[in-house]
Amino acid sequence: MKLLRYGPVGMEKPGCLDAQGAVRDLSGKLDDITAATLGTNPLNALKGIDVASLPVVEAPGRIGTPYSGVGKFICVGLNYSDHAAETGAEVPPEPILFTKWSEPTGPNDPIVLPRGSVKTDWEVELGVVIGTKARYVSLEDALDHVAGYCIVNDVSEREYQIERGGTWDKGKGCDTFGPVGPWLVTPDEVADPQNLGMWLDVNGKRFQDGNTRTMIFNVAYLVHYISQFTTLMPGDLISTGTPPGVGLGQKPPVYLKDGDVVRLGIEGLGEQQQRVHTWNADLLP
Repeated sequence: MKLLRYGPVGMEKPGCLDAQGAVRDLSGKLDDITAATLGTNPLNALKGIDVASLPVVEAPGRIGTPYSGVGKFICVGLNYSDHAAETGAEVPPEPILFTKWSEPTGPNDPIVLPRGSVKTDWEVELGVVIGTKARYVSLEDALDHVAGYCIVNDVSEREYQIERGGTWDKGKGCDTFGPVGPWLVTPDEVADPQNLGMWLDVNGKRFQDGNTRTMIFNVAYLVHYISQFTTLMPGDLISTGTPPGVGLGQKPPVYLKDGDVVRLGIEGLGEQQQRVHTWNADLLP
């Protein structure tokens, strides 16, 4: 299934996408799509629903994050060898992990530049949503803990990340720096998470054009690896790294500015589009 949530911030309703691309209303079946919904039994119950029998949502309006209650927002750095090369970094021997501090936003919600930011960048990434508790899981069992996949734009402020000392987190956790969605796609609809085309445009110009098959550490390994350090819980979100073409890697570097429009997509997982704004607290969730 392709699960989604639609409506104003804080008032989202649960829905799903039918085979023709129409939004169907799930509110008669459940109150919301939450971390608890992502467990094996709730998801299996949803799979048994005749989607065509659900009411059509004629004008869904805003699309929110595909589920509420996102837990840990864990990201993987330099997980594509060609992206590492464009940033001048060595291929890491183990996954580089960091976290995003802010709440994820909807796939088409605005990106708001932090005060004084001049080096805000883009990164299209495959998101992996955990459905069942994962603690010290084996590589062979890792994908059994995945509830589904989604798109993440790992928006990053490079000055904060690289030039301000300490860990990367301060350049990754600014408000609006984690658009997620539009859908949570269950694993039965993703034949191979390691063969998904992905792309990102800024103002109509293609900057990123990659495929998840060039990941250094694949999805199963990342779930296995991260579970050695922290217990992954339903609703935790892993953002698995980005292919080359980020603004930092351009010659000269290119960064986002007020009025820019970012479009990105992953094969089978939909598309996002965000407009970039200078600092404006009224645009924050």
